Formats: sequence, structure tokens, C-alpha cells
Amino acid sequence: MTTTDQKDPTQLNELILRIAQHQDRQAFLELFDTIASRLKAYAMRCGASDVEAEEIVQESLLTVWRKAHQFNPQTASATTWLFTIVRNKRIDMARKGKYEQVLSEDLYPEPTTVDLETDVERDLNGQIVRTLITALPDEQRQIVYMVYFEGKTHSEISNELDLPLGTIKSRLRLAMKKLDALVQEQMTWLIIILMTNF
Repeated sequence: MTTTDQKDPTQLNELILRIAQHQDRQAFLELFDTIASRLKAYAMRCGASDVEAEEIVQESLLTVWRKAHQFNPQTASATTWLFTIVRNKRIDMARKGKYEQVLSEDLYPEPTTVDLETDVERDLNGQIVRTLITALPDEQRQIVYMVYFEGKTHSEISNELDLPLGTIKSRLRLAMKKLDALVQEQMTWLIIILMTNF
């Protein structure tokens, strides 16, 4: 898988919309050439082997072909939507026992899930993650989303936001400290509740 060129998020949105509206094969090929290697790298960062990552990307892009009509650029960017599909495919593969590593922050719901039990589980985990993230200041939240939900590097974020690399790293570090404190606070309350129930 190779990336022939880098497109901005608006161009990626347009490609997905062309697929949705016209089943445009050329748009699909452009999307594949542009994003497949980034999606594969992301799947591998999440614990998939090279072969598994290839399979995840193929399944994810087939999902894009079939469900492009469900993409809404008003609610999420193309990259966010694509990386969410890959993350959910990786979780599905892990649940089938193909590999073990599943991180708690990966349990973020894909709006197209049809299995009710899985939907409820993902929604609950997703609500916890989103609730914690909403407690962050806007500038920290933006960077957390870009790193963990869009899979962007610190350098890419620095260029996109026109901010020094040190500022990006500092904001992310502060965000992680705050999230860690919030998680510990949540765990403390959970322990108290459990203890009072015995």
C-alpha cells in the first residue's frame, strides 16, 4: 500500500461524498491511494501485525464503499470517520481472537453498528471517554482528538494549527495529566460505591 499524494481533509470529504452519491470508482481509488497506508500504520500502532493490518484496511475500505452514504461531514471529518472505522474493525478482530490487545480508549462507538448488545457496550464506554475529554480546555481537547482519534503526528498537528511543536507537546502532556487525575477520581468513587454495597 502506498500513498500517492496527501489530500487535505476537505478533499477527502469530497471523495467520500462522491462515492456515496455516485458509487464513483475513481473517487474510491483516489481515496485508497491517499489514505490506505496511513490507515495501515494506525492499525499496526494499535497492535495488529502487518498481515492483520492489511486485512483491517481492506475491510474498512469496503465498509466505506458500502456505507459512504452514512458519512456526514457536519459531524466528523473524513479522517476521523475513517480512523473510527479502522479502530472498530481492529476491536472486532480482537474479539474474534485473532489478537489480544484491546485498549480501553479504543472502545469508541461506530454509529453504523447493528448488533444491539455491542452497540450498548460501545456507547457506554464511548460516553465515559467523551465525558472525560469534555472536561479538558478546548485547546487541549482539540489536540487529544487529533492525536488519538485522527491518528495525526505532533508535527502534522503543529503544521495544521500553525503552532510550535513544543506547544503541541505541552498541551498534550497537560491534557494527559488532567485525564489521568479524572480517571483516578472516577475510580475512587467507583471503589466507594462498591464498598458501600457489601
